[in-house]
Amino acid sequence: MKLSVVIVNYNVEHFLEQCLLSVQKAMHGIEGEIFVVDNNSVDGSVRMVREKFPEVRLIANTSNPGFSKANNQALRISSGQYVLLLNPDTVVAEDTFSTCIAFMDSHTDAGACGVKLIDGKGKFLPESKRGLPTPGVAFYKISGLSAIFPRSQRFGRYHLGFLEEDKTNKVDVLSGAFMFIRKEALDKAGLLDEAFFMYGEDIDLSYRITQAGYSIYYHPATRIIHYRGESTRKSSINYVFVFYRAMIIFAGKHFSQNNARTFSLLINIAVYLRAGLAVFKRIIKASALPVSDALFLFAGMYVLKNYWAERSGIFYPHEFLRVAVPLYILNWITSMWMCGAYDKPFRLSRAIRGIVIGTLLILVVYALLPEQFRYSRFLTLVGAGWAAVAACSLRLVFNLVTFKSFFPDESELKRILIIGDLKEGNRIVALLNQSPVKTAFLGIVHPDKENAVTEGYSGNIGRLKDMVEIFGINELIFCGKDMSSAEIMDQMVRINHPELEYKIAPPESLFIIGSNSIQTSGDLYVIGLNSMDKPSNKRKKRLFDFTVSGLLLLLFPALLFVKNGGRAVSNVFGVLIGKMTFVSYAEGAGLANLPKIKQGILHPLDPFTHLESDEQTRYQSNILYAKDYMVKNDLNVLLKGWKKLGRNV
Repeated sequence: MKLSVVIVNYNVEHFLEQCLLSVQKAMHGIEGEIFVVDNNSVDGSVRMVREKFPEVRLIANTSNPGFSKANNQALRISSGQYVLLLNPDTVVAEDTFSTCIAFMDSHTDAGACGVKLIDGKGKFLPESKRGLPTPGVAFYKISGLSAIFPRSQRFGRYHLGFLEEDKTNKVDVLSGAFMFIRKEALDKAGLLDEAFFMYGEDIDLSYRITQAGYSIYYHPATRIIHYRGESTRKSSINYVFVFYRAMIIFAGKHFSQNNARTFSLLINIAVYLRAGLAVFKRIIKASALPVSDALFLFAGMYVLKNYWAERSGIFYPHEFLRVAVPLYILNWITSMWMCGAYDKPFRLSRAIRGIVIGTLLILVVYALLPEQFRYSRFLTLVGAGWAAVAACSLRLVFNLVTFKSFFPDESELKRILIIGDLKEGNRIVALLNQSPVKTAFLGIVHPDKENAVTEGYSGNIGRLKDMVEIFGINELIFCGKDMSSAEIMDQMVRINHPELEYKIAPPESLFIIGSNSIQTSGDLYVIGLNSMDKPSNKRKKRLFDFTVSGLLLLLFPALLFVKNGGRAVSNVFGVLIGKMTFVSYAEGAGLANLPKIKQGILHPLDPFTHLESDEQTRYQSNILYAKDYMVKNDLNVLLKGWKKLGRNV
């Protein structure tokens, strides 16, 4: 057997399906086998592989043993002359496997080779070729010198920026997303080190292959798309710790004691600097607009109070500015938050609605206060006017600074071209019409550049780049049924538009995949799964939980009559502090594809005690709950399932 392909999957069902479709095409004419090792996914990946790819050798783990161990499970029973470790968030070209086999056959010194990786926007990924992360290389990377001098042979060794991306060269390290390995070299070097749970195993294996006397090549004669599932996690604190700790394991294993100690020190400095910067950035980003609102509101109230005091001769006690005004501001900002004034894109209507609601609440409370605490109804109303002006002005400024359109409805509309045959193109149009995506322009482009434009088409692929400019297109969807993976990649690289999103629609599937990351919201169009993701619905759900849990705790003696009353009180308190929610998904497959919700006490099937709760029923109920979320649904589940509030969760 010539080739064994090993794919380790964890909760990326749709990307795995697209990857396997491309692997099947690339396997044409090659004697080989395909392994999928699933690390206990809950998104239906195992079921999908069994139903759609029965020829694939599936290993379904009942726990998550980590990336290295999962790969080794398949490697131990593989029988190919070559083995390929492939990420599920990739798309290979039709010639990828044959090109790599031909190269390895003609280069007997090659223990492994990698290919040119491009991301979901068609951009070259520098991790396609890497140098060994020695202490010096790590220092240049951490200090930023490698970014400042990427092509320097001294400072640019981490990504070997001085080597041309379109020329074959010997390298030190390959990306774990695509490692094409000679089985003979793997037998000598050993399997993946299972001390690496995730990240770092590709560096370790590459190093051991070279230590076994083989060369490692970067061979850009073919390319693949890598959606880079980790890209969104690189800004997370968890990623920083996991990735750099893997580097420390590598250093302790392969470097001298002094070098390993130096490397470990550098890595620890990097970890805490990156983690601190990530936390600081998040705090600043989240608080910038609310803090600006508060400062502007306070400054305006201060000026208004002094001006009115001089004109009217009315004395206002210090408590007005120290207590009353901060409470007014807190109320206005909370009301604006509840109305979505801090959601992007900014809408003036949300800010104004929040100010109006907040002002009404202030006036209601004002009327109930004792006389000595009623400072000035006039200042409250004038202050509300200033709050509306200040809030709207700040949002205008924020939009101007970020160079974004102030008209959110227009900016949310997508201008899309679908490249494919008319029949498949219309199928994609129907899919888009059933999904949350809003379009301002939708056209179908024929995949043959020689084809004369006929009815139903906006043009042919020969003029695709011009059409992108003329029609102001911001998204291209390629039909996988009508175009090869290689053709799709060629178009992505040729157009090379920085503001353009690219997606691929696999044949006969109800989803469209694309963009730069497998975890970025909006990159995966699945019919109807939108409602629960809306910030407004998240706020409504949290407000419902907070209000109802507060009322239930006030009436807590009634909870003691529920089965496991003590547990019920504890659960309701957990909802009050935001640790859990009253209603969440039923346990079962498909959860990884749904919007994230906190763990729930009840689930949508609780009111229907007569229904048989099999996996398919739970899956469908979860989809309906996420798709059509309404507060009244939560209330209905709570009213009918309140006896189960003492459930262990």
